[in-house]
Amino acid sequence: MVMIRYDSIHMSDPLETAELLAFAKTVDAKSLSRAAIELGIPRATIGRRLARLEERLGVRLLRRTTRSLTLTDAGNAFYRQARLVLDAVDQAEASVSRGDAVRGPLRISMPPLGSSALQAMLVEFAQRHPDVKLSVHASSEYVDLHRAGFDVALRASTQLEPGLIARTLARSELLAVASKGYLAEHGVPKGVRDLRRHRLLLGYARGELPQTHWPLRSGGKVHVEGPFASNDITLLREAAVAGLGIAVLPMQVVEGALEDGRLVAVLRGTLGTDSRLSVVYPEREFVPPQVRAFVDAIVAWAPGRLLAQSPAVRDSDQERAGRNRKKHLSTRSTRAKTGRA
Repeated sequence: MVMIRYDSIHMSDPLETAELLAFAKTVDAKSLSRAAIELGIPRATIGRRLARLEERLGVRLLRRTTRSLTLTDAGNAFYRQARLVLDAVDQAEASVSRGDAVRGPLRISMPPLGSSALQAMLVEFAQRHPDVKLSVHASSEYVDLHRAGFDVALRASTQLEPGLIARTLARSELLAVASKGYLAEHGVPKGVRDLRRHRLLLGYARGELPQTHWPLRSGGKVHVEGPFASNDITLLREAAVAGLGIAVLPMQVVEGALEDGRLVAVLRGTLGTDSRLSVVYPEREFVPPQVRAFVDAIVAWAPGRLLAQSPAVRDSDQERAGRNRKKHLSTRSTRAKTGRA
């Protein structure tokens, strides 16, 4: 057991990494039960370690009820330092491990892209590195890598928190789209001010709350409100196709609908921005081999593949376009038989 003494806190006894780990894991999991499961120990053991830690520090770190668990101010400050210590211990252990063997846990956070190609890449990585314990969390939630304990994240954002390194995987375009039926009924906006009288379909900012602003090509932004919001971009696309309003979405999500006419671009030169999808990971002196291996693998694999439309979506769009063509031909045939133009 590694022992770490915090002389600055004037404790009579040194802290154990087991106590720090129990505390950090509980904060990350937001639950004693989940923390116990992830650590593979009884819940009662977690509780005893937390109690012992608070007793040694002489402060309350967590406020626990039957339904919630929150950090105190002291707990929040201590968590940041505890995470640094635990990361340092991990790095120390890895620095003396045999060579640069790719092994150990690897926690990845990624948005639900629905990409079969990306899924195949992850499976291939796991097959190539059987000693890596891979955990992939697919969610639109904008996770804090340090607090949530993730090693790597795929992030569609131009903003980067301090202490993170980003490597670009793919570039795309965000653009506003709507159905022809919606525009015929509500009119085509000529400028961003016209958006105030339109129904807007909103995504989630940082995966947490409905958007309040859309980006402008000029580099600014415009305030938006709308009756429909979702963190599922494919749902927003289908809502736009159904004529519910205007949405701002990545090109790869709406490309098929633009090609077959189900959607058209709106304010193309004014509303929207160029975006990029990056792989991000914490900046540290020693990057674990499994993290480095994954980052290098996905950076090498991504160009031309990551944002490619998945076969299932492409086939679905082609089938829909085929049905539309058959319907159009059938209508023309019927008109010809009845003598109508």
